[in-house]
Amino acid sequence: MVAATLPALDTGLVKYLNEIRSFPLLGVEEEYMLARRWREHEDTQAAHKLVTSHLRLVAKIAFGYRHYGLPMAELVSEGNIGLMKAVKKFDPERGFRLATYAMWWIKASLNEFVLNSWSMVKIGTLAAQKKLFFNLRRIKARLEVLDHAELSPEHVKVIARELEVEEGDVVAMNRRMAGRDTSLNVPIGAGAGELQDLIQDESDNQEATYARGEELGKGRDLIARALESLTDREREIFVERRLTDDPPTLEELGSRYGVSRERIRQIEVKAFDKVQALVKAGFTTALPAG
Repeated sequence: MVAATLPALDTGLVKYLNEIRSFPLLGVEEEYMLARRWREHEDTQAAHKLVTSHLRLVAKIAFGYRHYGLPMAELVSEGNIGLMKAVKKFDPERGFRLATYAMWWIKASLNEFVLNSWSMVKIGTLAAQKKLFFNLRRIKARLEVLDHAELSPEHVKVIARELEVEEGDVVAMNRRMAGRDTSLNVPIGAGAGELQDLIQDESDNQEATYARGEELGKGRDLIARALESLTDREREIFVERRLTDDPPTLEELGSRYGVSRERIRQIEVKAFDKVQALVKAGFTTALPAG
């Protein structure tokens, strides 16, 4: 869409990170109007502003994947692909900010890249094995054993039970992933500081923080009210599939509820449509006139 006009990564990661700092962040109304211009008129200049204003978000998310031992430039590039897909599909009428929507596309693009780079033929293709791959580090950090190349039997049992995988899979995955972390304290050049120095503080000023808090609070209230309109089963399936970091598969939910995967999919779609309609209706009065 706008890839050709983005700052180049092949000139060096340091230069790229410095360049993307020059792109301003967008306010709520400006973002909304740009998104409408792109969606209704395919205005490429509007799309370019939407993409470039979120490049720092991509870099920040990509740094979270550095422990997989893959080149940072490639991670950022893949994240940018996810961002462009998000901009292409973003509907401003739903009432959510682009950053919230794009985050899932960016992570999905990075997850796919990481899995392909790590050769899932060897790691495994089952949903449980993917869950283990992407959650092992987080759980180890919580257990304060992040730097342990070997886990104690007790820790292995805890992780296996939480992720519902075999203990042997936990041991094998931990050994394979050990030693591939990349520190943020790595020097980036003579007198240039460390890698962590290039991660810009994205904190808003007090006014922006307050406005965002108001917006997020309203969004949470609308979603909460929308969820109340669902049946118990619709609500449980919607939350499991749409509002969790590691959603279960259709097969897993079908087994839990004693129905087919297709029936779970139908319930999920129906619940999503209900929530989407109610949230959109709730935000309509707050959106700028167009």
